[in-house]
Order: sequence, then C-alpha cells, then structure tokens
Amino acid sequence: MPALRFFTPLVAIALVIAVLTGLPVASVGLNLLVGGTSTTWAHLSETVLGDYIANSLRLCLGVGCGVAVVGTATAWLTAMHDFPGRRVFEWALVLPLAVPAYVMAYVYTDLLQFVGPVQTALRNAFGWAHGDYWFPDVRSLPGAIAMFVCVLYPYVYLLARTAFIERAGGVLEAARTLGLGPWRAFFSVSLPLARPALAAGIALALMETLADYGTVAYFAVDTFTTGIYRAWFSLGDRVASAQLAAILLGFVLLLIALERLTRGRARYHNSGNRNRPPMRTRLRGPAAALAVLACALPLFAGFVLPAGLLLKMALTEGDAQFGARFLTLARNSFVLAATTAALAVLLALLLAYSARVSKTWLARGLNRIVGLGYAVPGAVIAVGVLIPVTRLDTWLGLQWQQWFGHNPGLLLTGGIAALVYACLVRFLAVALQTVEASLAKITPSMDDAARSLGFGAFAILRRVHAPILRGSLLTAGLLVFVDVMKELPATLVMRPFNFDTLATQTYTLAADERLTEASTAALAIVAVGLLPLIALSRQIARTRK
Repeated sequence: MPALRFFTPLVAIALVIAVLTGLPVASVGLNLLVGGTSTTWAHLSETVLGDYIANSLRLCLGVGCGVAVVGTATAWLTAMHDFPGRRVFEWALVLPLAVPAYVMAYVYTDLLQFVGPVQTALRNAFGWAHGDYWFPDVRSLPGAIAMFVCVLYPYVYLLARTAFIERAGGVLEAARTLGLGPWRAFFSVSLPLARPALAAGIALALMETLADYGTVAYFAVDTFTTGIYRAWFSLGDRVASAQLAAILLGFVLLLIALERLTRGRARYHNSGNRNRPPMRTRLRGPAAALAVLACALPLFAGFVLPAGLLLKMALTEGDAQFGARFLTLARNSFVLAATTAALAVLLALLLAYSARVSKTWLARGLNRIVGLGYAVPGAVIAVGVLIPVTRLDTWLGLQWQQWFGHNPGLLLTGGIAALVYACLVRFLAVALQTVEASLAKITPSMDDAARSLGFGAFAILRRVHAPILRGSLLTAGLLVFVDVMKELPATLVMRPFNFDTLATQTYTLAADERLTEASTAALAIVAVGLLPLIALSRQIARTRK
C-alpha cells in the first residue's frame, strides 16, 4: 500500500516529464566520454579553447561586478530613501529586462560606430578626420560587458530591493542605537543580510550572460556559445559541439555551487518582529540630485535610449520587407511561443500538483530536476536535443518506410516539434516556479473538503485548483511566451528550413550590418517583452502601500 501511494499516476507523469527534461543535459554530458574520437576537439583545445575560457571568465567578472553595483545602489536608494521621482523609478528600473541583450548591442553599435550619429557629430563639431581622435570601440569585450550590465542589472535590483525592505526597519534602528552611521549600517548590517538575494540576482545575470549568443557573436567576442555554434555549423562536428556545451554547463553549475559554498554556516533568517517596513530617509539638495542621477542613468541607458532609437529607426526607415514577410515572422514567433507556453503551463501544473498530493521526496526531487532547466544555456539544450532527436527521427523514418513503403522525411526536426521541446526544457522552470508559489497559498483544507465529497486527485485539480489558479496560470504562460519570443541560440540552431522568427530575423539583418532594417523586428520583441514587466511594475507599485 505505501508503494502504491509512492508511485501514483501523478508521480509517474512527473517522472516522465523529468526524464524528458533531463535527457538533453545527459546527452551533452555523455559526449565527454568520447573526447578522444574527435579531431575537431583536439584542434579546438590547441587553438581557441583558451580564448573561450578566458573571455567567458572576463565577461562573467565584468558583468557580475557591474550588475552588483548598479542593482544594489538603485535598490538601496529606492527602498530606503525618498527623493523626487522615487515612485516612478522604483517600477521603471525593471524596464530594461524587456530589451534583449543582442538588441541592445545592435542599437548601440548603430549609435556609436564611426559612421554613427555620435562620432559624426563630433567630427562636424571639431573638424576632426579619421585618426585625429580616439573613441572607444563598442564592439569589444568591454562593450559586451556594458550591454549586459545595462540589460541584466534589474535581476539584482528586484531581489535586493525586496531584501532591503523586508530586513530593514527595526534592524537598522538597532544598528543606529549602537552608534552606527548610515553608511556603516549599510555595509555592516543591511548589505550582509541581503547577501543571499544579491548572490541570487548576480547568479541569474551571469547565467543569462553565459547563455547569450547574439551579443558576443556580433561583437566578435569568442565564448563557449559562439564556439558551440561554430563547431556545429562551420566545422560540422556535433561531438565537439557537445563537448564545448558540456564545459559551458560545468561553468553554470560551478556558479550555483560556488554561491552556496561561500555561505558557509551563515544564516539569514528574520527573527522576532524586526522586519517591519523601513522609515525612508528624505534626501534634499545635492544628495537628492545625485540619487535621481544614479537611478536615471541606468534607466536611460538600458531602456529609454535604445527603445527611442529603435522607434525612430523603425518609423523613418525600418524593414524594407515590412508587410507580408513581417506578418509571417510574427506568426512563426507567435505559434512557437504560444505552443510552448501552453504546454509549459499544463506540465507545470501537473508537476506542482503531483508534489502537493504525493508529499514524497521523489516528487519534490523531480520538480527540482525540472527546475534546473532554466540554468542551462539555450545552445547547450539545442545540442543536447538535436543529438538524440535526430537519431530518433532517422529511426522513425526507417520504420515508417518498412510499414508503409515510403519515407516521410524528418518528422520531428523537419517541423517545430523539436524546437518546442528545446524551449520547454529551457523555460518550463519559469512556469513551474510561478505555479508552485501560487499553489502553496491554497490551504490544504480545500483538498480535504473536496475528497470528502468524493472527488479524486484529477477532479480536484480540474474543478478546485485550476479555477483558483487561473490568474497565476496566465502569468506563467505570459512569462514563458515572452522568454520564447526573445530566445535566439536554440532557435538559430534548431529552426527548420525556411522558418524564421522575429529574433532570428533581427540577428540575420544585424549580422549583415542592416541595422535600420533590423529595428522593426527588434522593436516588436521589445514591445512584447513589456507585457509582463507592466504587470510586475504594478505589483511593485502596490508593495509601497
């Protein structure tokens, strides 16, 4: 009887989902065992592997420091101080998340390149010619770091601001009674208490950095993601590509493990009733002006300027093929994103409800395995999906030919099925976390009452929980929808023939230096990305009450 309760139908479904989610990662890891069979791998390790490692480390170091400084400073100012415009900044500072990093790279390249408006204005103003002045090259490693910092600092801002608000109040009052000034209280009390939130935000930003392909490829910065794409398409060696993907996956896992190890035995629990909201310090004069400037600069650089430039380029020049071609791209993006979002919400609901009903370590462990998918870069997942799925495709074609006398071609990779699978592996964790958080707020007594009326587990899910969770399910679907719309590495690797999306069109046009034409598709991606941020901004605005 206990075994029957342990292996319920819901747990069996969760087990199948977890196995399918973990298969791409396992497929990538297994290729480490065949390192000696790839001549391409030997060539890569002797020539460019060192550059991949060095550039990835430098990129992580620069982005980590940048998002930590910008995110923590803006979070501290909006959470603990009152100054002109604070109520606008506290929700507007998340808007850069709507701009993909590769879109940011294209916009700033068009703005700052030699023939761009900035350098052209400088030459006209001072009568300079080529070689008469120095100007920083945006298409470089420091330029890539700046792009990522502008886009990704909201991860740290959101988590740090919540931590400062929740752990302030009485704690800071106690620190001041001990004679600590504002700055010393910040560095000695508030910052250490917010450390888990800061580390989580930095880790999220670094995982997004390692997963990026469009920015580093356009800036000619060789990292693991560019190496994976090059080994797959230019060199035609899937084994070497999978081995590079495995090393990149090791980088991501190292980031997660390093943060947990550095905590040691430190604990960060709230105790007593000292977590009441803080009393904000009123800033006036130069201090208020500096606070406004510190919040306005990242918002302007990360959203206002790029969005304004995209809008201007789209209205003045834009895509010459705007019309039927653009509608086809939008349709492809919508179908891919909507299909993935619908499946992700359904699977997330089954996974979260399985853990709630069974209450076993197996169900909880399976959910944690599924949750790791978001930490895996899209390029790694694409490689991990294509290796087993192409073999399955070949086997299905041969079997079909034996059964029906003709070969149907590629059933999975010939359409968007494999691409949807890859996006599910990548973004199912987003939906799962949203559904789990909402399902935990439903009291277990409702389940008990439904069982007393004779409802089974699936009937309770359909008739009790699903209606209550309707808003959360829509939120989860919207988050996955936007993430898939912006996804570039997996889509570039796995898209079927003649299937382009807004993201791939933006990358293709920008790679051909047709930046103004890329603005139309890029602006559409940014506009879609604003949808969840508007909902998030409204929630932030409510928290100040």
